[in-house]
Amino acid sequence: MKQCERCDTKFKPKVSYQIYCSENCRDEATKEKIAERYQITRRQKRIGKRRICLGGCGTQLSIYNDSGFCANCNVHEKAVEKMLKELKGIVEYEQDN
Repeated sequence: MKQCERCDTKFKPKVSYQIYCSENCRDEATKEKIAERYQITRRQKRIGKRRICLGGCGTQLSIYNDSGFCANCNVHEKAVEKMLKELKGIVEYEQDN
């Protein structure tokens, strides 16, 4: 019995070099590896290039920053939506009075 490298399920391999329990686990693991390699190559291409924050503050970004925004400009979308709803409620309340 072997243990699947992706889901840790015990399985009986059909060949001695089998490391995944099913085609699904193999396909998912392959997709993860491809995505990981893609991220690494994207970061490597950023080496030596000057990247500026898209928020307009002018901060220089690290090669590891995938979002394009610095920490000060990167605002959580749900927090913004929540704040807009609160402001809308305040404005409506003020208009009613």
